[in-house]
Amino acid sequence: MSNTATLNRFHAAVNGHDPGTIAKAIDEFVAPDVDFHAPVPMGLTGAEALKRVWEVLLRAYPDIHVALEETIAQGDKVVARNTVTGTHRGEYQGLAPTGRTVTYNEIFIFRFADGRITEIRGVVDVLAQLRQLGASPV
Repeated sequence: MSNTATLNRFHAAVNGHDPGTIAKAIDEFVAPDVDFHAPVPMGLTGAEALKRVWEVLLRAYPDIHVALEETIAQGDKVVARNTVTGTHRGEYQGLAPTGRTVTYNEIFIFRFADGRITEIRGVVDVLAQLRQLGASPV
């Protein structure tokens, strides 16, 4: 399976909104010691940090959807430009649920080895997210 196909299968799992399916997909497609460079909860590393991120996101946005807008693959890397949407139905970043819908962009670079994701570097437009939730005056 190509690296892009692996990433597409992973995104299909996260868009299913089932924490168990997402955890299984992380176990299947992500190396346990993945080098994860993105805003993550303190004290966790590797695949466990990624699982925790998805737990937090699903609790805050139970209908979260990651739309792959564009992927570029070269060598052992795949770059994904995504649009994320979701309805704020649970606590997020200390904010009580607002019921507001958010749309924000993100770009991730995934490095693969032996068919699994071994490094993730991401840039997420958290400011746009917080603005839409009314948590940022700008």
